[in-house]
Amino acid sequence: MEEFLKKYPLLKDQNVPRETFIEFESFIAMLQKGNEEINIISKETAKNDVIRERHIVDSAQIIDFVDLNSTIITDIGSGGGMPGVIISIMIKNLKKSIKVNLYEKSHHKSSFLRRVSRDMKLNTEIIQENIFETRNLESGTIMARAFKPLPIVLELVYRNFNNYKNLILFMGKNGEKILEDTLKIWDFDFEKKKSITSENSFLLNIKNIKKKLKN
Repeated sequence: MEEFLKKYPLLKDQNVPRETFIEFESFIAMLQKGNEEINIISKETAKNDVIRERHIVDSAQIIDFVDLNSTIITDIGSGGGMPGVIISIMIKNLKKSIKVNLYEKSHHKSSFLRRVSRDMKLNTEIIQENIFETRNLESGTIMARAFKPLPIVLELVYRNFNNYKNLILFMGKNGEKILEDTLKIWDFDFEKKKSITSENSFLLNIKNIKKKLKN
């Protein structure tokens, strides 16, 4: 276990089991191999010492906000599987039978996600669709990382999901200003959590999204 905590020092207080770390490493190997064929993540962040913190740990830190009583969790723009694959790995090793739906409209990235899910025996469904064109969706937790700006994601969830428990978003260095501006148009309950991977970033756990009435 010690060797994994050296590779993932930021997760030392998160009580992550050994099996999860082993699967994180397997996923990294698949991601790096896939990245040589198609552009999944930038070449710079695909390097071992960067990829763990920038992509794996950054995604894993949202587990505290994920509703583990859900039957379905939805990643609305999965890309290379962050955070959807990471959360699916963690859920699997928590012995929870929650399905993670990964929406990704790119054919190549969807194929990559299917291969990962199959090889790692993850409880996922890869949905190669434009989620903006998909209505009447239901989910427990919804999550998005590096997908679209906050107001666009709120509009998507408000219009396209009939039912959901909460929405988790990653906010960057301009996040406070974006949140302040968004609250002029939208009403929602939210909880903030400082990111463990970036000094200027935070996570948002959002519930009860409503559009403000215009005066």
